[in-house]
Amino acid sequence: MRVLGVASASAALALGVAGQALACNITEFSAEAQCDGNKGVIVVTDKDGSGTPATITVFSKNAAGVEKQVGEPQDVKGSAQGTTVTFQEDWKPNATYRVHVKAGNLVDEDVKPDLVTPSTACKKEESQTPTPPATPTPKPSASTSTPTPSASESSSAPATTPSNAPSPAAGDGNLAETGANSNTGLIAGVAGALVVAGGGAVYFGMRRRGANSSR
Repeated sequence: MRVLGVASASAALALGVAGQALACNITEFSAEAQCDGNKGVIVVTDKDGSGTPATITVFSKNAAGVEKQVGEPQDVKGSAQGTTVTFQEDWKPNATYRVHVKAGNLVDEDVKPDLVTPSTACKKEESQTPTPPATPTPKPSASTSTPTPSASESSSAPATTPSNAPSPAAGDGNLAETGANSNTGLIAGVAGALVVAGGGAVYFGMRRRGANSSR
């Protein structure tokens, strides 16, 4: 009987230790500040192999110790591989957060130590301005242009102004030389004097004949 009693006590003790090992424990919870793109998040991981449901609440703490709840509490059911819940929080560098875990009657305490964020904030994604396409350089046309004379060439060339006067007919030069010179008036005067003298001579000759016949 004594042997049977010792064996029963040993089995009960083993079952108690195994039950405690499988029960939810605060050491199975961890928190980390991460970046989701250019925004900050707080990720809490539950590695409770027993799968005990738990409620996670996160609080931010300032330098004066004043706390502010981050978002709403979230429920999680742990696993041996780890189950995570994410809190959207655009955290600042070197900020402090308190993570509280409530799992039925097994756990009701904070994750130790408090979460302290990295000293570098999440990087903002730089917006890339699209580069405008390069404007193609126009190629010179194959057509040839007429060269423009320079100012010196245009000034040295004689200016020929067309005349509206009719050109002289052939033979006009001879008429000008024979009848339009300064001797024409003199010849005409001598000829006139000769005609007058001849007429006077005829007149006097006829009168003389008349006088002789009357005798």
